Amino acid sequence: MDSFSTSNRPLRLWPGVLFAALIVITRFVAPLVLPDTLIVAIITGIVGTVAIVVWWLFFSRAPWPERIGALVVIVAVVLAIRPLLHRSIATGMMGNMFYVYALPAFLGPAFVAWAILARRWSSGARWVSMVVAVLLGVGVWTVMRTDGVLGGAGAQLQWRWTKTSEERLLAQEDTRLPPVPPPAIETPAETPAPAVKADEATAVAKPAETVAGGKTAVAPVAPAPLDTTPPEWPGFRGPERNGVVRDVRIETDWSKSPPVEVWRRPIGPGWSSIAVHGEVLYTQEQRGDDELVSAYRVSTGQPVWRHRDRVRFWESNGGAGPRATPTLSGGLVYTFGATGILNALDERDGSVIWSHNAAADAGMKVPMWGFASSPLVRDDLVIVAAGGTLVAYDRTSGRQRWVGPHGTGSYSSPHPITIDGVDQILLLNGAGAESLSPSDGKVLWKHDWDGTAIVQPAVIAEGDVLINSIASTGGLGVRRVAVRHSASGWNVEERWTSTGLKPYFNDFVLHKGHAYGFDGSILSCIGLDDGTRKWKGGRYGNGQLILLPAQDLLLVLSEEGELALVGATPDGFNEIARVPALNGKTWNHPVLVGHTLLVRNGEEMAAFRIH
Repeated sequence: MDSFSTSNRPLRLWPGVLFAALIVITRFVAPLVLPDTLIVAIITGIVGTVAIVVWWLFFSRAPWPERIGALVVIVAVVLAIRPLLHRSIATGMMGNMFYVYALPAFLGPAFVAWAILARRWSSGARWVSMVVAVLLGVGVWTVMRTDGVLGGAGAQLQWRWTKTSEERLLAQEDTRLPPVPPPAIETPAETPAPAVKADEATAVAKPAETVAGGKTAVAPVAPAPLDTTPPEWPGFRGPERNGVVRDVRIETDWSKSPPVEVWRRPIGPGWSSIAVHGEVLYTQEQRGDDELVSAYRVSTGQPVWRHRDRVRFWESNGGAGPRATPTLSGGLVYTFGATGILNALDERDGSVIWSHNAAADAGMKVPMWGFASSPLVRDDLVIVAAGGTLVAYDRTSGRQRWVGPHGTGSYSSPHPITIDGVDQILLLNGAGAESLSPSDGKVLWKHDWDGTAIVQPAVIAEGDVLINSIASTGGLGVRRVAVRHSASGWNVEERWTSTGLKPYFNDFVLHKGHAYGFDGSILSCIGLDDGTRKWKGGRYGNGQLILLPAQDLLLVLSEEGELALVGATPDGFNEIARVPALNGKTWNHPVLVGHTLLVRNGEEMAAFRIH
């Protein structure tokens, strides 16, 4: 039989066409008007592909050899193509990108298109064209790579042969700054630690590299005098680690007085934010096989010095580079790399004071998205979260002081709080919230909430704590927990849980009895009394924000690199202004020091003057 059916009846096409159309619409059309539809598109793609298989096997009226043969061809092509994929596709979305994101979008529609076009062709032509259609539907992914994922918008697909922003930066750096191999140094006796592997890389301590006048030199002979004034922006999320910028007022009519660009420069990948002391800013970035702690001039963006550790972390969703933000205290820069290297560097020249492998000290493996904890300096300690386990060191000598209880599932940073007069360190991890004593790392109290933690907790004026947890599909919401201390011990009680604000890795702020943050990719405001949502509006992707309480104002840096001003009042969503600032995906927290705004992402860094 040479007709494309099992009887005189023609091939039944409409079910396959319907399912293919649903896949195409939800994957490629709906996101143009409904940005937060990625999960729906993925689920529709999987269900639609399964429906196409069921249609083809049982309801298509195709000859049985072709029904079974098509499945054999598809399985064979998928198995043959899998080893040829770029690593970013093969490992993307926690290893599921190829099967749940890539294949359903192209294979199902390509197969249905073949069935329509080949329905009147000869048997031989149908078989040959079937193989070609499947090869096209699957094989297209061999010429693609992803530079990561955008929140709610899927993968950042590029042609496999195009250079990444990091590769372009390294090519420029090779021209401007010929590499000078730094001399070997001895690691102080108290600091050796076994290296932790991450993507086949190990950490090796090195001295700082100082950049001046376009040349590369090692170890400046005469470092500048130590600046004893407090850092203006000492680290992650500002002086209070809460994203609040006090005593600063800015012009809000950006149509007349927009932010003025002072400088812009390329930078290596990484999701580190910025710390500032005087005329120098500090951040972390990746350049090839080296993880860098970099110092730049605030006024010009010119490099001051660079410290390199021979280690590279990379994962498909977030890409390469360190995730944590440097912390400044007492003339030192404390940094925590994505593979677990904790450095204490002289902020004047980047020379190594001491270095530890905190991951090894805590007995932790590098987590899926890399270590992301920004160091916390508390009294004479520097504390980091190696995954869900806190480790404390003497801030001056680097001597390990204590290791907290073993925990996992955390990309959050240790957070200092005081409740009923008791100082403590709060960490969100996979089990919930855990509070430790700074002096010895002993547990003071816990609150259970299974999931994963990325964002920071917040302390409400009444002394309660606001925490959150996430799942693989996004944020689970926020929870207000009442914590009280008495002679009999600690009492911890849930007051409410709200899904009106569901941050994923975007930190929220508190202001006048309300919390403001991201519910998916949309800003949201909830009341702290009962968690009720007051408003939701504006689309900023997986952006970040800071609060200017003097003006009831949110300064938002969107995932697409736009700056926006939004009113921090519960009356309703009010976007006051929006202007472009950065090119490329932006997950890094903005920094505002006086009227200088510093922003960066994984490709570039810029300074703006805000009137």
